[in-house]
Amino acid sequence: VIRLWQGAHTPVTSNTSVATKKMVQGPLWSDDVFGEAKYGAHNYHLLLVTLERGTGISLWDAEGRKCFGFLSVHSAVNQGHCHPKIVAALKSQAGKLTPTSRASYNNVPGEDEENVTKLFNYHQVLPMSTDRVEAGETACQLARWWGCTGKGIPKDKAKIVFTAGNFWGRTLCAISSSTDPSSDDGFGPFMPGFEFPYNNLPALERALQDLNVAAFMVEPIQGEAGVIPDPGCLRGVRELCARHPYCLLDETQTGLARTGRWLAVGHANVRPDLVLGKALSGGLYPVWAVLCDHEIMLTIQPGERGSTYRGNPLGSRGANAACEVLEEENELRKLPWDIVTPVRGKGLLDATSPGKPKIPMLGRVRLCLRDNGLLAKPTHGDIIRFPPLVIKEDEVQEALKIIKKTIRTF
Repeated sequence: VIRLWQGAHTPVTSNTSVATKKMVQGPLWSDDVFGEAKYGAHNYHLLLVTLERGTGISLWDAEGRKCFGFLSVHSAVNQGHCHPKIVAALKSQAGKLTPTSRASYNNVPGEDEENVTKLFNYHQVLPMSTDRVEAGETACQLARWWGCTGKGIPKDKAKIVFTAGNFWGRTLCAISSSTDPSSDDGFGPFMPGFEFPYNNLPALERALQDLNVAAFMVEPIQGEAGVIPDPGCLRGVRELCARHPYCLLDETQTGLARTGRWLAVGHANVRPDLVLGKALSGGLYPVWAVLCDHEIMLTIQPGERGSTYRGNPLGSRGANAACEVLEEENELRKLPWDIVTPVRGKGLLDATSPGKPKIPMLGRVRLCLRDNGLLAKPTHGDIIRFPPLVIKEDEVQEALKIIKKTIRTF
């Protein structure tokens, strides 16, 4: 298990003196950080910076220092932090009607659902407003349910095939499909029914010979591992799944213009049977969705798949505004292709690897970037991801100076 430096959760006690806190943590320490370190669960290694506000790609800490946010909250804020149109839409709706019971209709989701299905060319959408992992869970349930009702797989025997190196959340279903030891160590027993071919069409074809396989779920680009499928791989997957089960595309990190297309699978010019994604509300309110055609969606009946916040007017209003921002501001045509070239990725889902570093050096790279005014995060040991979708050309130039300055430090 790769573990970076301990971050804000360096052990502290309630009687730790202010002087000691400053000595241990340096000038970026604040009571806000101390409070979270003491009372919050230590489930992340947090970078020592206390963020207070943000707009676009810019973030400011509690001391007023400005920096570039080069994570885009893992594609949740593709439109930038606190986009004014999305903020205004949420403010307007919050004063009228917020989440309602799913026992009745409300006047907002219909418009959003129509726009999303037409934008991505699917018959129906099932939106959710919790964590992104619910979209993955729902996709798996839909695929299994279709397998039983549409394909004739015996009850409780449906399987879903995943690729090695995937990451889509921390629920039991998600970690059962993961090959990351930090995800599954000590959390068993796991759900059965998952296999793990890796970027290998012959291996996938062998796995799909199992008549109990209901679907294959894959990221068009692995968001955590930074792996791009081999040329022609996704088209081969589409052809295999056309003869066997269904193809599920996980676009939670790659969708909504992140890679230069509305969906990353568009680069391969294929259409999956079922798509799930996030970034549907610009990060201001959690909205995720599963898109598919009638053959799959109509297999579920009322009461078989629901969510308390599903289709609520606040999330729907934000999602509608967020998609309008991407369309109206023409972000797909404004990407600075002559400056930002893919290192490992497509469009603006890029990552770079600093050679073969030792883990302590990665921690220093992360800290040095922070001190120079740029927040980034290593993932899978040797990958640092760049950049956010809404970055402008002058910001690219400034960010490149920070990156060069940081690299020359080592």
